Amino acid sequence: MFGAPRHHELAGTAGKRAREWPVPFSLAPLMAVRGRRVAVLASGDPFWLGAGGSIARVLSPSEWRAFPAPSTFALAASRLGWRIEETHCVGLHAAPFERLLTRLHPGARMIATVRDGAAVGELAGWLTAAGFGATRLTVLEALGGSRERVREAQADAYAFDDVTHPVAVAIEPAGAPGMTTASGLADDHFEHDGQITKRPVRALTLSALAPRPGEVLWDIGAGSGSISVEFLLAAEASRAYAIEPKSERAERVRRNGAAFGLGQRLTVIEASAPACLGDLPAADAVFVGGGASEVLLAAVWSHCRPGTRIVANAVTLETEALLAHWSERHGGSMLRIELAEAGGLGSRRGWRAALPVVQWSVVR
Repeated sequence: MFGAPRHHELAGTAGKRAREWPVPFSLAPLMAVRGRRVAVLASGDPFWLGAGGSIARVLSPSEWRAFPAPSTFALAASRLGWRIEETHCVGLHAAPFERLLTRLHPGARMIATVRDGAAVGELAGWLTAAGFGATRLTVLEALGGSRERVREAQADAYAFDDVTHPVAVAIEPAGAPGMTTASGLADDHFEHDGQITKRPVRALTLSALAPRPGEVLWDIGAGSGSISVEFLLAAEASRAYAIEPKSERAERVRRNGAAFGLGQRLTVIEASAPACLGDLPAADAVFVGGGASEVLLAAVWSHCRPGTRIVANAVTLETEALLAHWSERHGGSMLRIELAEAGGLGSRRGWRAALPVVQWSVVR
């Protein structure tokens, strides 16, 4: 019988048949007894941020049966009087709080399961540092059991030091307007050394890449990783492979991904394209942001399957000529982007033009 210590205690199953899950979590002990009569004790609905999905993925349908009980989210919503279909339900046991960034806005409602009591205080501190100190938190402990307790606190005044596990937190954001979900985040959202696709061009680039849920992006010449980050933010369950040969920039891409809670979906390849392309999962979209050459474009074209969306940006005349040549051979659209921003000009203001960017976009 597999379960957490508290599950064995509650079920009265402690003994020689009891097996505790290893830390970090692994299904290896369970698979070692495959074919025997095995019970797994899990919390509530095992297929809502629980172990059920992981177990079912490695067993055939005839090898298992599930007996779900009310989930933590159902119990929490019933205490709060919230409609679950209007509530974001997230698991933050081993996930960074940054996963909440795109959902933090006034009027939103979230229920999050967290690691333990200490994690509730950490969440309150993170919200306060992010500008959401006025957020109302409802701490829900041991729901459905004899130790059940429900308390409220404001994030910037949080002071509970006796929160027990298992615990969930209901979050009603307040204090800041939240982050936009439109493409083209302000450049200062990203750490960069100047090597970044600027906001207006990035918005046009994301539009051409057309992110869709579950897709794979190759971001070649990633620079700061801003294209990868915004692609992942725009498309649930998508993955990005950011290819960047310079170590310092590759590390910067990792930090930018982590700042948005995207570390598990963003893979940084510290190498030069096209040598590494053959080792990557098939792409649905490819962005060539820097270092385009005849050899690179030929490799991208040969590695991509029909239907792949390819977008390349050029600043230099040589790269512009290269993209024009490829457009003649393979079609697609050419877009010349010329932008100017108002800036100081002595005691007055004037327009400062940025270098024009030529963008080629095509479907393989």
